[in-house]
Formats: sequence, C-alpha cells, structure tokens
Amino acid sequence: MKIDGTRRHDRATGLVLAYYAAFNRGDWDGMLALLADDAVHDLNQGRREEGREAFATFLARMDAHYAEQLHDIVVMASPDGERAAAEYVVHGEYRATDEGLPAARGQRYVLPGGAFFAIRDGRISRVTNYYNLQDWIAQVGG
Repeated sequence: MKIDGTRRHDRATGLVLAYYAAFNRGDWDGMLALLADDAVHDLNQGRREEGREAFATFLARMDAHYAEQLHDIVVMASPDGERAAAEYVVHGEYRATDEGLPAARGQRYVLPGGAFFAIRDGRISRVTNYYNLQDWIAQVGG
C-alpha cells in the first residue's frame, strides 16, 4: 500500500513513524515537536505525566541513563486516525544507574515493547508505553 497522506490513518501512521525516527536519531526536539502542548505520557508501570515540558524532562532522564534504538517497528492506526499502536524491539545499553533500579554497568538488553497513541489535530496527544519490566531487570542482572 502506498501511503500518500490523503487518508487519516495514513497520516496517523506517518506521525508515529516520524516520532520513532526522531527517537532513533536522538532528536528529542523533533519528538517534542510532534506532541500536543498538553500531551499525556503514561509511563510503563508508573505514573501519568502531563504536558510537553514533563515529556522533555522524561527524555532528558532517559538520555542520561540509557542508550536505545528501536527495531522492527510496526504501526497500526484506526481508520479515523485518532488512535494508533506500535510494537517494536528495544536494543539498549544501561549506561548510568536509574533511581530505584539495579546498578548500571553498561549492560545490554533486548526487550519487546509497545505503545498506544491518541492523536488530535495532527499531533500526538497521548503516549502509553508498555514493556516487561521484570524481563528488563533480569537482563541487566537485577
């Protein structure tokens, strides 16, 4: 199928793919530009954060502790373009100890994950991330 941007689900798919392309480039400003000002971020097994500024703080924390690339990204979008989901495999390195987690020693990990998105007015208004935290802890030796 050719994605030409004329259908709402094509635009939603393109938006999510652009979000992950920015992630893989380490382009945090590019990721933030794709979010609504009042975007909601549901952290895996954690709290809900609200607003682009909170998301920027989260990205800075992640960048300080982890080096990650997402592979095998598959995006699915609803016909109306208001919801999307993605599945991927995280290939990462745990670089610096994150509070409440095992000590970092440069451990590498490979972890399947997924996310759900809400889309409003051409921007991402919600990101809900999921992965198996216990699997990650086992991989980094916790």
